[in-house]
Order: sequence, then C-alpha cells, then structure tokens
Amino acid sequence: MIFYIIEGAVALVAAILAFVLGVAHRRRTAEAAIGSAEEEATRILNDAMKNAEAKKKEAILEAKDEIIRSRNETEKELRERRSEVQRQEHRIQQKEEAIDRKVENLENKENKIAEKAKVVDERLAEAEQLKKSQFDMLEKISGYTAEQAKSQLLDLLDGELQHEKALKISEYHQKFKDEAETYAREMISMAIQRCAADHSSEATVSVVSLPNDEMKGRIIGREGRNIRALETATGVDLIIDDTPEAITVSSFDPVRREVARIALEKLIVDGRIHPARIEETVEKARAEVDRTIKQEGERALLEAGVHSMHPELVKLLGRLHFRTSYGQNVLNHSLEVCHLSGLMAAELGEDVALAKRAGLLHDIGKAVDHEQEGSHIQLGVEIAKKYKESEAVIHAIHAHHGDVEAKTVIACLVQAADAISAARPGARRENIESYIKRLEKLEEIANSFSGVESSYAIQAGREIRIIIKPEAVSDDQMVIVARDIVKEIENNLDYPGQIKVNLIRENRVVDYAK
Repeated sequence: MIFYIIEGAVALVAAILAFVLGVAHRRRTAEAAIGSAEEEATRILNDAMKNAEAKKKEAILEAKDEIIRSRNETEKELRERRSEVQRQEHRIQQKEEAIDRKVENLENKENKIAEKAKVVDERLAEAEQLKKSQFDMLEKISGYTAEQAKSQLLDLLDGELQHEKALKISEYHQKFKDEAETYAREMISMAIQRCAADHSSEATVSVVSLPNDEMKGRIIGREGRNIRALETATGVDLIIDDTPEAITVSSFDPVRREVARIALEKLIVDGRIHPARIEETVEKARAEVDRTIKQEGERALLEAGVHSMHPELVKLLGRLHFRTSYGQNVLNHSLEVCHLSGLMAAELGEDVALAKRAGLLHDIGKAVDHEQEGSHIQLGVEIAKKYKESEAVIHAIHAHHGDVEAKTVIACLVQAADAISAARPGARRENIESYIKRLEKLEEIANSFSGVESSYAIQAGREIRIIIKPEAVSDDQMVIVARDIVKEIENNLDYPGQIKVNLIRENRVVDYAK
C-alpha cells in the first residue's frame, strides 16, 4: 500500500516536472521565433527604404531630363519665331520702300501732267482764237452766217439720214418677212400651250347625257379599261367630272367627236360596256358618220343643182357639215355662196352652173386643213386640181380671199358672194355694224397722217390702200409713213390675222399743146 502511494507521488512529481519543463521549452521557442521575425521585419524595412530612395533619385533625374528637354524645345521654337518675325519685318520694310518709290513717281507724274495741262490749255486758247478768226473769214467769203451754214448742213444731213432710215426700214422689213413664219409658229405654239379660251371649248367639245351617275362608273370600267379603250378607238378625250349625269367629249376633229358621241349614246342605251363591245360600237358609229357625211354631201349637191362631181369631193363636202367658221356652219355657208353666185351669174349672163360649182367648192380646203399643212385656200386649190376640176373653178377658189387677183367674172362673183354670206347679220358672231365700224376706224387712222390724200379698206378689212400726195411725201418717206401707220393700227385696233398696208404714190404731169 505504501509502495503504491510512493509510486503515485513519484509519478505526480514527474508529471509536474515534465509540465514545467514543457512550458519552459515552449517559451524559449516562442522567444526565438519573435526575435527572428523582428530581424526579418527590420531587414524588409531597410530594403524598402533603400528601394524608395533609389526610385526617388530616379524620379528626380527623369524630372530634370524632362525640364531640360522642354527648355530646349521652347528655346528652339522661340528662335524660329524670332527668325520669322525678322523675315516679316524685312518684307514689310521692302514694301514700304517700294510704296515710297511709287508715291514719289506719282508725284513726279502729277507734276508733269500739270505742266502738260497748262501747255494744253494755252494751245486750246490759241486754237479757239484761230477758230474764231477762221469762222469770221469763212463768213466773209461764203456770205453765210454760222447759223445759216449750220441750218443748211442740217437740212442736207436730214435728207441723207432719211434716205438711210428708209433703206434700214426696208432691210428690217424684209428680214422680218423672212423670219416671220418661224417666229409665228413659235408664238402660236406658246399661245396654244398657255391659253385656253372659252370659245375653244365651245367649238371642240360635245356633251353626252347620262341616265344616272352610276353610268359614269360603268363607262370608266375596272381600273379605267373601258374609258381607255373608248379613247383609243375614237381618238378623243373623255372628261368625266362632277357635272351631274353628263360626260364631255373633247377633240379638235369634229368628225372624231361625232363618232365618239354616237358610240357613247349607243353604249349607254345598250348597257353592255366592255372593250370588245366598245370597239364594235365605235366601228358602227364610224360607219354611221361616214354615211351621214356622204348623205350631207349628196344633199348639198342636190340642193345646189350641181352634178358630175368626184365621189371624194362629195365626201369632203359632207365633212364641211361638221365644220364651223366664226359660229357659221361651213356647208351652209358654201350653199349660200353657191346660190348667190348662181343668181348674180344669171343676171350678168354668165355660166350659172360654173358659178354655182365654184361657189360650192370655194371653202373645200377647210375639210382637210387639220390633216395637211397649208391654208384652206392652198388646200382647196390642190384638192380641185387633184380631182380634175376646171381652171375657172380652181382660179375662183384661189382668188376668193384676194390671195391672187381675180381674172374672171366667175372669180369676182364667188368673191362677192363669199363676202355677202359672211357679212349677213346673224350668220357669224360678229355683226355687220361692228364690221363696218372697224373698216371706218381703219380708214380714219390712215387719213389722220399728213400727206395722205385718201384711203380705202378692202378685202373685208384685210388690206387698206392709201393714196399719197406726191408733193408732200417722197419715195423714201413712204417707207417711214407706212411703218407709222402700221404702228398706229396695231396700237388702236383689235383684229384677227393681219392687215396689209399698201401705199400708192403717183406723179402725173399734164400739159396741152396749143
């Protein structure tokens, strides 16, 4: 028992001793570690201080290098600018010296000019004195004063200038005649493009009535195919606007317009409106119009009592049924001229049948003047020659507006009958009173000029013939007087077409042998 107690005590003492020794060892180990760490920290700190010092020195060196480099660049730039300023100052100095030299030269030139001007003034005074003495001498020698000599010289120059003026006017007039057709075509084209007069619509449109406004949509068709087909087949323009229950047919050709009108009316009555039906209906309408043209031509021949006429001429006469002139139907006008010519021929004992034939055909050119170039007179002459009409008929057609001088009685009768039919009150839009007033105004303008003995308006106002006093107006002055009269007519009269101003000057010497 005691043995066990002793063993326990020894073990306890040994444990305590071992604990104390372990604690002492651990303390020594910790102290050694702390000392190593402090040494390492001190070393790191020293190394950091050394590195910082080195970088500080390096930075200072770099800053010094940058400062030196910037200073060098600045000094270089300053040197260049200083050099440029010096060059500019040198150039300015040179320019100032050049300007000073120029100013000096100008001053010298001004002095020279002043001296020359003084000399010129002196010489001019001498010349004036010499001129005055020469004028005095010339007046003594010639027996004329300066004013008398000047007046005589001006009279001479006025005559020469008047002659030259007349020549220039004649030259310009001829040049104008040469270029007139070109200018006229351009002006007419421009006027047609820019102007649409009210009477144009009256003479170029027809109105087709509709049963209802729904019919407009059927005529137009799907996507406009019906109206395109109708316009293509007839050659007219269809105007569909807000006008209730109406369609306007527009065309310069009255025959085409009539075909389109008849075709439209047939399509509206039929109710079947499609491209194939339109083409068929237009052909039927065209055939109907052709029959109407032929019938009207035959009716005119029957009414006029004219026979043995070429079938194509009969058709052309029928086409005149659809033409108007100043609101007057051309076919009816031709029949009136035919009857009047025949009556006057019978009174004079001339060939009545020939007079009627010429009167009936005198405006035949109006049937084709929209298809061929030329006036209706030229076209009428060509048509009459083509279909073998007599020379008397051809000449009557050519002379009925005074384009050529009437050389036969028949031509004079047709000319007179044409004027009578056109001047009949109510036949045309212009009544006879206004027509007479225009002719009187034309003669009044001509008579208002000095040197005019008398004047006569002829050719329905298309020409005025003026008799000039030979002692008051010379041949050279006639050109100027004619131009002045033309200007006065242009400024004071409104008239269609043109007016020919014809001046006549005649010297007659009468003496008697005793």
